Amino acid sequence: MFFLTQALLPLIADGGRIVNLSSGLTRVSYPGYAAYAAVKGAVEVLSVYMAKELGARGIAVNTVAPGAIETDFGGGAVRDNPDVNKIFADMTALGRAGLPDDIGPMIAGLLSDDNRWINAQRIEVSGGQGI
Repeated sequence: MFFLTQALLPLIADGGRIVNLSSGLTRVSYPGYAAYAAVKGAVEVLSVYMAKELGARGIAVNTVAPGAIETDFGGGAVRDNPDVNKIFADMTALGRAGLPDDIGPMIAGLLSDDNRWINAQRIEVSGGQGI
């Protein structure tokens, strides 16, 4: 993420947007994901620093942190294993695991000029998982 952003900065227009991806696992722990969560925690901290450093160019930097989503992550366990899916659905206020289409609109919204004043934020998109 750091090197990619560094390489793309000359191409990002002043007033542009950067959205980095983290994980709900930086807020709650789940066995076996310590290294993954630590890396995603670093993404969150780096995003705040990037927001400060790129602010002079009017570039907003935010982080989206999905909860359990039905994807290939973890071998597709949330998507393909009904028992795992139910575990996450039961710990989510909205009563289901997330879908990829639940995440895209948040990212699109952060990239739009309508949300130009949102900066240096970690936004969890999890349906209320673990509250």
